[in-house]
Amino acid sequence: MTAAVQRTSLSLPLLTLVSAALAILALSQPPQVPAGWGFVFKPLTTALIVWHAWRRGAAQPALARWLRAGLLCSLAGDVALLWPESGFLPGLLSFLAAHVCYVVGFCSRARLGAVRWPFLLFGTVAAVVLGRLWAFVPAALQMPVVVYVAALAIMASQAWAWWRHSVRHPEELRARWAAWGGTLFVFSDAMLAIDRFAGPVDQASLWVLASYWPAQWCMAQSLGSPAESSAA
Repeated sequence: MTAAVQRTSLSLPLLTLVSAALAILALSQPPQVPAGWGFVFKPLTTALIVWHAWRRGAAQPALARWLRAGLLCSLAGDVALLWPESGFLPGLLSFLAAHVCYVVGFCSRARLGAVRWPFLLFGTVAAVVLGRLWAFVPAALQMPVVVYVAALAIMASQAWAWWRHSVRHPEELRARWAAWGGTLFVFSDAMLAIDRFAGPVDQASLWVLASYWPAQWCMAQSLGSPAESSAA
């Protein structure tokens, strides 16, 4: 690993953490720093994670292509949700596209449903959360929300299926990153949905974003290390 790669590997997590913290502080209610900073640091944090992913994945080109596409869709969703009302549906559709990309990427490593119990687990979680919130979801958003929740549950389930399918295989660690990324994404979106439809949740931005960005970081980590990419 070159000195430049080593320096980037050390500085990028720190830059991402600082950017995430500033975004959370700006988007808190009330804001702890100037609220306008959220328009800079929220997309910047995701952009840094995109860069983290772009330096990885040469050994798994199909997985890398789809996960990078998912991260770019997520970046678009982050920008849309800076306007919580007018941007909610565009943001929802952007993240729906991100989950589809992630599912396709994970399916390049293990067939869909290669391990079945995660689908039962996350399907049950999704049904319980949706059932609790259904009375609060506006009629115009019910179908988009159902489709989104299904895609989210399938994404997390397939990430776990990839991990459990790869136990004791060389790529098990990468698959484990994806599985925990999917789990954190489910938690983050559940908190977001509760806050939007049934809330408000105290310190919602902290709960949502402090699990969302680690979820995306885990997705990027599932592409392996820069050293693996250099070797490939």
